[in-house]
Amino acid sequence: MKLVFVGADHEVTGSCHYLEVAGKHILVDYGMEQGVNVFENVPLPVAESMIDYVFLTHAHVDHSGLLPLLYARGFRGQIYTTDATADLCSIMLRDCAHIQSAEAEWKNRKAKRSANNAVVEPLYTMEDADGVIRRFVPCHYNTIVEVCEGVKIRFTDIGHLLGSASIEVWLTEDGNTKKIVFSGDIGNKHQPLLKDPTPTKEADYVVMESTYGDRLHPKDKLDYVAELTKVLQETLDRGGNVVIPSFAVGRTQEILYFLRKIKVGRLVKGHEDFPVYVDSPMAVEATGIFQENRWECFDDEAMEFVKEGINPIAFSGLKLSITSEESKAINFDETPKVIISASGMCDAGRIRHHLKHNLWREECTICFVGYQAVGTLGRKLLEGAESVKLFGENITVNARIESIKGISGHADRNGLLNWLKGFEKKPDRVIVVHGEDTVTDAFAETVEKEI
Repeated sequence: MKLVFVGADHEVTGSCHYLEVAGKHILVDYGMEQGVNVFENVPLPVAESMIDYVFLTHAHVDHSGLLPLLYARGFRGQIYTTDATADLCSIMLRDCAHIQSAEAEWKNRKAKRSANNAVVEPLYTMEDADGVIRRFVPCHYNTIVEVCEGVKIRFTDIGHLLGSASIEVWLTEDGNTKKIVFSGDIGNKHQPLLKDPTPTKEADYVVMESTYGDRLHPKDKLDYVAELTKVLQETLDRGGNVVIPSFAVGRTQEILYFLRKIKVGRLVKGHEDFPVYVDSPMAVEATGIFQENRWECFDDEAMEFVKEGINPIAFSGLKLSITSEESKAINFDETPKVIISASGMCDAGRIRHHLKHNLWREECTICFVGYQAVGTLGRKLLEGAESVKLFGENITVNARIESIKGISGHADRNGLLNWLKGFEKKPDRVIVVHGEDTVTDAFAETVEKEI
């Protein structure tokens, strides 16, 4: 048996681990690096065409985003994941391919104008995305699946994203069986829509994330609805727009859940009918997938709405923007509004256009509702950048920059420890990955002291 750490060692994105057992070559996640590339991922130990299986914890791009590249380089194996993750990846990987192609096309047009003969190729194509999506094998939660002789797996709801899972892996070689648990991204408790993380009882080895392993969420549970209401009230009173950079999958649906409560409660005085634009075709599709998977994935509170025939992430004044023409029209409508758009870290997608039109306006607010990796545009804005470059133009930052701190899909240090304490027998070894450089070391020390 062999375990190799390919990516997300001492950094948060680009998650990938390699397993070799009983003559099979397996990847656990194959994610894209985002923001500053602090540590270069090591090459895969074998050629992509030799990978037999991929076990995927969830659909976020930093865990799934290089799967089309794997296919482009010869992978023809199977990808095991949960039903909801398979559904989400069907849109997210295609969206990634579209972004790759669009950015390559834009760079090539720019090169021609400057008489530069260099040609930029996309990392992968839509055909690669379509090809790898056909390799998915959807699985139910809590069901042991025999992948092949010597390898069994089970997906357990980890409460981070619709369909997210920790993966229990039983490996048998020469009559010797060992169990490894890959935590995936461990969810924060009491998130809207999603269930709390499910504990795992036993393992020989645990490979776990540490994204928030050096910090705690606020001790008193934040009233997210009240926090968001305050930002909306102040901005709409000024006649400005609230621009929310949000991950299309997961965070957007949570924000819609909060906004529905604000709308139904008529909490924003004088602006009760304010319009809300979701400007992301992927977010629109993802919202539909949330509805399709509600019976297996929604928590008790959300299911109470569902049982009453109420869609908990829809409301009056919600406008879904699909086409580029619809997206452009948003910024020519002078009505104060909420604009939710991807990407969540502002490094790609339509959000950059909305920032271009709103960052310079002092009556507007850019409201961050998620983690911003080092080196991303979102991180720069949070750290007080006075101007930023968008589409070759320097944009002065006059808008208010706000962050609703408590909204996190990740467990904090105590949440990570509580999940680890759920093992009835102490694992032989805990391996800490998927955290910023110093965080992995700090959390590993915490584990040694407290587990």
